Amino acid sequence: MKNNVRELLPIGSVVLLKEAKKKAMIYGVKQVDKSTGIEYDYIGVVYPEGSMGDGTQFFFNHDIVDQVFFRGFENDERKEFIERLSDYYDKL
Repeated sequence: MKNNVRELLPIGSVVLLKEAKKKAMIYGVKQVDKSTGIEYDYIGVVYPEGSMGDGTQFFFNHDIVDQVFFRGFENDERKEFIERLSDYYDKL
């Protein structure tokens, strides 16, 4: 398994997914779909509407991001989080 954690976009990033008509905003990274047990790189909501109740969020992986319109907030706290996450996946 390739560790792609360092490529992950920060939360708050606004992207367009391949074959999508609306933008998405990332609000979580390395999320597990509880109904399937599958881990995804991101969970997002449509932009600019955001969450509109149950079932309006969706999982996706980095490889289907077609365009990045806005890169979310990054600071030392996020850098440390990414380092720890990367170390965790290196050990798997």
